[in-house]
Amino acid sequence: MKAEIHPKLHPVVFVDSSSKAEFATISTLTSKETKKINGVDHYVVSIDISSASHPFYTGKQTLIDTAGRVDRFKAKMAAAKKMQEKAKGGKAKKEAINKESLEEKVARKAKENTERKAAEKIEAAASKRANARKAVAKRKEKEAEAKEAEKAVEKTEDKKES
Repeated sequence: MKAEIHPKLHPVVFVDSSSKAEFATISTLTSKETKKINGVDHYVVSIDISSASHPFYTGKQTLIDTAGRVDRFKAKMAAAKKMQEKAKGGKAKKEAINKESLEEKVARKAKENTERKAAEKIEAAASKRANARKAVAKRKEKEAEAKEAEKAVEKTEDKKES
């Protein structure tokens, strides 16, 4: 081996954050925290998963939620399931429309047209009412301007007479 080209090895203790298991070994990793084991100072390095907590080695499933990942995943899955159910409802409606007879189709279209026409009538009536309100407001505004103009004329006539 060439001298001074390899990284330095240090005594380290790896601590599993979920199972609190400790593994003493040597590594190039270091940390600010140290722990004395058998009279030797070891650097303490925290790890999320080790053989003490991994399901492959333990045979049981445990969830380690770091930064809410599990909650976000569950929320995504719930939203996806909701979308699938919604899509199934749309497919059922399309299938029902495809299976309906000619008479049912004509009746459905007629109902849709009458509903559309009723909505258009309501919209037209609302538009007429809005236009009528605008016309009334303009007329009142013009009347007020005319009264102000008459008062101004009367004041100028009074000043001329005086």
